[in-house]
Amino acid sequence: SELTAFLGYDPYAREDWNYGNSRNGSYFRQVKTQFGPIKVQVPRDRKGEFHQHTLPAYGQHTDTIESTVIQLYSHGVTTREISDLIEKMYGSYYSAGTVSNISKQVA
Repeated sequence: SELTAFLGYDPYAREDWNYGNSRNGSYFRQVKTQFGPIKVQVPRDRKGEFHQHTLPAYGQHTDTIESTVIQLYSHGVTTREISDLIEKMYGSYYSAGTVSNISKQVA
């Protein structure tokens, strides 16, 4: 629907087709969420001017995991314990160093 609003015509519409910019297939991205990894289909336009706003560019995970790390760190949980908890809760592996880098946002 974002691409439809951007281009100004519906898929398979013939009246505005092939004037200026048009649809050009799609690609898949995997995003880690609080519910586990999901596969998202992202549409493309012919000129490469369309940018999706529902997911940040180059983002591989949602902010939910980062905010969980920050909350746990602010309550005194160690980086290794947080790393283990994130892996058990979300199925995503975060090293103790990655957790430490995320927790530096608190300071």
